[in-house]
Amino acid sequence: MPASPPAAAAKNSPGQSPGAAPLPAALTYPDVADLLARIRFQPEQGRIWLDDQRMLLLHSSALGVLRRELIESLGVDRARGLLTRIGYNSGSHDAELSRKLRGSGGAANAIYGGPQLHMLEGTVRVEPVMMEVDEEKGHFHGEFLWHGSSEAEEHIRLYGIGSEPACWQQIGYASGFISRFMGRPVLFREVQCCAQGASHCRIIGKPVEEWDDAAGDLAFLRADALTAGLAASAPTDLGAASPIGSAAQDLLGDTDVVGASAGFNAACHMVRRVADTQATVLFLGESGVGKEVLARSLHRVSPRGAGPFITINCAAIPETLIESELFGVERGAFTGATTARPGRFERAHGGTLFLDEIGILSWTAQGKLLRALQEREIERVGGTRTHKVDVRLVAATNLDLREEVRARRFREDLFFRLNVFPITVPPLRERREDIPIFMNHFLRKFNLRNARKVTGFTGRAIDAMLGYDWPGNIRELENIVERGMILAPEGGAIDAFHLFSGGEQLASGSLSLDRGGSLRSDQQKAAAEAAPLVEQATPEVRTRRVIADLLDAVGNGAAEGLSIDRIEALMIERAVAQASGNLSAAARLLGITRPQLAYRLKAARRGATPETTNT
Repeated sequence: MPASPPAAAAKNSPGQSPGAAPLPAALTYPDVADLLARIRFQPEQGRIWLDDQRMLLLHSSALGVLRRELIESLGVDRARGLLTRIGYNSGSHDAELSRKLRGSGGAANAIYGGPQLHMLEGTVRVEPVMMEVDEEKGHFHGEFLWHGSSEAEEHIRLYGIGSEPACWQQIGYASGFISRFMGRPVLFREVQCCAQGASHCRIIGKPVEEWDDAAGDLAFLRADALTAGLAASAPTDLGAASPIGSAAQDLLGDTDVVGASAGFNAACHMVRRVADTQATVLFLGESGVGKEVLARSLHRVSPRGAGPFITINCAAIPETLIESELFGVERGAFTGATTARPGRFERAHGGTLFLDEIGILSWTAQGKLLRALQEREIERVGGTRTHKVDVRLVAATNLDLREEVRARRFREDLFFRLNVFPITVPPLRERREDIPIFMNHFLRKFNLRNARKVTGFTGRAIDAMLGYDWPGNIRELENIVERGMILAPEGGAIDAFHLFSGGEQLASGSLSLDRGGSLRSDQQKAAAEAAPLVEQATPEVRTRRVIADLLDAVGNGAAEGLSIDRIEALMIERAVAQASGNLSAAARLLGITRPQLAYRLKAARRGATPETTNT
C-alpha cells in the first residue's frame, strides 16, 4: 500500500501520480523524541554517538576552513565533488537509522527523519514544501526550503555572494538519504541558494532518469583518481550505496577480521606490511582482543600461506610437557613415550608457528626456544640428532614483556629475538567504533549457526554495549551477543536485559538529550520520564515506591541508623508542623484520631516507643 504522511489532512496536488502521498499544506513533523533518544554523549570517553555511529561536534568555521583549503588546492569542481560525496555518505547512514526507528510507520513518516536529523545535527532548518512518495512504485518527488544553511553562510563568509549554489555537502546528504531509502538513484538539485543572494535555499529531488541533464550532477558523485576511496558509498548507481563494512576485512580479505576503528586498522596495516617478509612478529595486547585472528591472517596473506599454521597455547601446556610439545620426543625418552613424535616446530616446517601466551614459558623452555630461533634447528626430547626447521615464528602475549624482563621472569635475549616487529592490538574500550560492527557480525554468525531469526538490537541494547568497559574484550562481546541471541524472542530484537544478565557491572557516564534539547545524565532523564508515571499512580503505589526508596537508602548506608520508630516520629513532627500545631488537622493528615496522635507525639518526644510507654 502507498505510504501516507503522519498529518491527517492530506490533499492531492494537481498532476499528482496515482497512489502517491503528497505533503499536506500544514505539515507537522513526527515527534522527534525517538531521534533525540539515539543521541548519546560520553564526555569521559571523548565520544558522541548517533545510534551506533560515532559523531563529532565541530565548529562551523572549521568546515569553512576545510572548504577553502579544498577549493584552493583541488579546484572548485573537485572540491565540490568531494564534499558532495561526504554528504552522500552521511545521508546514507541516517537513512538506515530513520528506517530502523520509523519503518513501521510508513515511508513518508520515515523519510521525514532525514530533515529532522539534518536539523538535529545543526546543519540547517528544513521546511518541506511538497513531497510525493510511493515506495511500491519507486516514485519520489520532493521540494524543500533550507533556512539558515551553515554551509551557505560559511561560503559567503569566505567568498561573498556568487552566481552558483554552494550547499554541496547538504545536497549530497539529501541525495544519499533518499537514494538509500528508496533503493534507487534519486538526485537532489539546489535551484536557489543563499550564496546567490536568495533569502533561503530551495532544493528539488526526483529520480535521476526524470532529470533531463543529470550527467553534470552525477559527475560530482563519482570518485576521481585523486580522491579514490572517498566515494565508496557514491558509485555511478546512486541507489547501490554499500552497507557499513569492515575496512580491516577489506585490507586482509578475511571475514573473521572485523573492525573499522583507526587503532585496529593501524594494526592491520602493520600486518600487511610485514606479511611478505620472514620477520618474527610479536602481537601485544590484552586477552581477547583478537591476536590469534590477526596471526592467522598474517599467515594466510604471507608467502607461507599454503603451508601449515600450527598453534600452541603456552598457558595450556603443563611445564613438564612444554619441551616435548615444542620440539617433539624420541621413543623411550620417558615412561609412556612408546613412539617417536614430532613437535610443533617440525609440524610447522614450511609454514608458521604461533606461540600464544609466550610470556608464561618457563626459564628452561625459554632458553631452548632461543636456541631454536638462532640456529633454526631443534633437538627432540631424548634424542641426539638435530632437525633443521624452516619456520616463521609469530608470538603473542598479554603481559608487559619489558616488565617481565626487569623482574627476571623472562629472558632478555629471547625478548629481543621476539621483539623484531611488535604489533599492539588495542583493547575494545579504545576502539568503540568497532563494537556495533562486532555486534552485527556475531549476530549474523549465531543466527546462521542456530537457525534463528533474531532481527537486531534495541536502542537500549546499543547504548548498554557502547557504555560497557569490556574487560574481556572481543571474546566477552561474542559470548554476550550469543547469550542475547538465545534469550531474545524469535523474530524480535535483542534488548539490554537479554545481554547483561551474567553479573556484568554497567556504569554508564553518558549524557543524552531530553525533549527540550538539554543534556541530562541517564539517571536524570530516567527520573524525569518516570515522574508523570508516578503522578498517575495510585496513592498505595506511590507509598510503596517511597518505602522502597527508604529501604534502598538504609541498605546502602545513606540512611544509616534510621529505624521504624524514628520514621514515625519524623512523620508526626512533619504533620504537626504542616498543620501549624493543630493536632486535629495533623491527625487527619496521618489518617489517625486526635487522641492517637497525642499519645504517639508524647511518646516520640520522650524518645520511647508506644509499647515502652504502656509498660
